[in-house]
Amino acid sequence: MSWTLNRRALLGAAASSLAVSNLAAPALGRGKARRPNILFIMADDMGYADLSCFGRRDYATPQIDRLAAQGMRLTSAYANSPVCSATRTALITGRYQYRLPIGLEEPLAFRDVGLPPEHPTLPSLLHASGYATSLIGKWHLGASPRFGPLLSGYEHFYGVEGGGADYFTHRSGKGLDLWEDRSPVDQQGYLTDLLADRAIARIGEHARDGRPFFMSLHFTAPHWPWEGPDDRSESERLAASGNPAAIFHYDGGTLATYAQMMQRLDFQVGRVMQALRKLRLEDDTIVIFTSDNGGERFSDTWPFSGRKTELLEGGIRVPLIVRWPRRVKAGSESAAQVMSMDWLPTLLAAAGAAPSATSPSDGIDITPALLGGTLPPRALFWRYRHMAQAAIRLGDHKYLRINGNEFLFDVVRDPLERGNLKARQPELFADLKARWAAWDAAMLPLDPESYSHGFHGAEAADRFGVD
Repeated sequence: MSWTLNRRALLGAAASSLAVSNLAAPALGRGKARRPNILFIMADDMGYADLSCFGRRDYATPQIDRLAAQGMRLTSAYANSPVCSATRTALITGRYQYRLPIGLEEPLAFRDVGLPPEHPTLPSLLHASGYATSLIGKWHLGASPRFGPLLSGYEHFYGVEGGGADYFTHRSGKGLDLWEDRSPVDQQGYLTDLLADRAIARIGEHARDGRPFFMSLHFTAPHWPWEGPDDRSESERLAASGNPAAIFHYDGGTLATYAQMMQRLDFQVGRVMQALRKLRLEDDTIVIFTSDNGGERFSDTWPFSGRKTELLEGGIRVPLIVRWPRRVKAGSESAAQVMSMDWLPTLLAAAGAAPSATSPSDGIDITPALLGGTLPPRALFWRYRHMAQAAIRLGDHKYLRINGNEFLFDVVRDPLERGNLKARQPELFADLKARWAAWDAAMLPLDPESYSHGFHGAEAADRFGVD
């Protein structure tokens, strides 16, 4: 499938490129010990194989593929959760989300909870060490005024607070959800384009500022509602329904629309990278591209089964690309098992920033893997209240429980999780199950009031607006 950029997009891209080229380039030669900039790009509900460099066949993502060619593909990367806000909690805190009440919501949807402003975060720790910090895109860790990006370490915020917003009206079930810092913004434009435009402008500001920067560029694409850049009529149809829940769009979308959303995302990532090049920041910036959880209705998760809301590999295995010119070998690949919460210790180490003494990370510094080495053996854990799911991966094997059914899989030899080995390897099965139980006992207990509205699977999750 292919699509053609419309005239407005081309004019916008040209204008932004001209603006970038007119900015003063930063003085990068002032010291050899300059700390790296960090650009963390995260897609929303993107499946493991939704990039052509990870296997998608019906459309191409050349700009993101270029990132992979210039850096490393990590093929055993995991999200901390099969849903959005729980993973984002782990990413920003560097800890298992189940240590915080917000992580028990799984996902955050129905109650006024959020990330405590006093909790140390990746942006707050980097900011304390001298970094300029920005969140461009999706927050979904609690609504203002009690919670928000500016209370958790970001100096600047432009994006949506909630789980999903219409790509043209920028409205969710609660009304307008496009913000600049603490103020709502009624601005025209396709949301993927607006986020890239703001990221490019902010990179220019960082270049003039001179401080190293940390930017979280958290796109909402390809999250529902499924609207491509030329689908304003679909946006108008949803708005005309008069039903605030129409944003959830559980009956919408096509493979062609999904391809258009993904290709527009790819195009905008290319524009952001072009801005770094023009400002001579590209070689001094760590660029990370990944997803917050497994894919949704139109995603490709091959060679895995499962998807968002499930602890099968397709719900938690995500594509991961790291471009770090001064450290990571171009065109390299790693099968090291890494997780969302690993980014806090990894990026703090890269920045020379001190970790929190009061909230130690559950993740590890994965720099050895990025440099082509190995990581120490460790177990990775998950739980998800829907269908009473539990999982642990240790080495090549994975214990999985769903609705009282228990499994042992070799996810390297059997990535589709079809051959249950629990009878063949009973000692390993018992060991992994016991490890999971011991880990679970150290986490906060499940909140009986969370998730109380109940739904069954990703299709119903769409319907009820849960992310």
